[in-house]
Amino acid sequence: MEQLKLLEKKGANYVLLEASGTINSYTFSEFQAKLYSLVRDTNVVVDMSLVTNIDSSGLGVILAAFNEAEDSGYRLYIMRPSIEARKALDSTGFTDTFSLIQSVTEVL
Repeated sequence: MEQLKLLEKKGANYVLLEASGTINSYTFSEFQAKLYSLVRDTNVVVDMSLVTNIDSSGLGVILAAFNEAEDSGYRLYIMRPSIEARKALDSTGFTDTFSLIQSVTEVL
């Protein structure tokens, strides 16, 4: 069965959420719960460099969390998306909307 691992680290003005593995219809609920709880209280950086696959369920979580963060006065950043994650993000047509970064030093 596909697995998703999430590791949370606190920064000065953000929380870094390192995601590794697959974000799909089997694993998205944990990702969703964690991400939604964070974006309401702080800026969030999702490190997607170790994401091996992401489907429409995972993309839906990211889109909704992006909007939730903005509504709460915070930002959601996507850091170093893997090739697979980047292709999936590009497929949404919202790549220019997302804050794609290479390092946490880019967090405002």
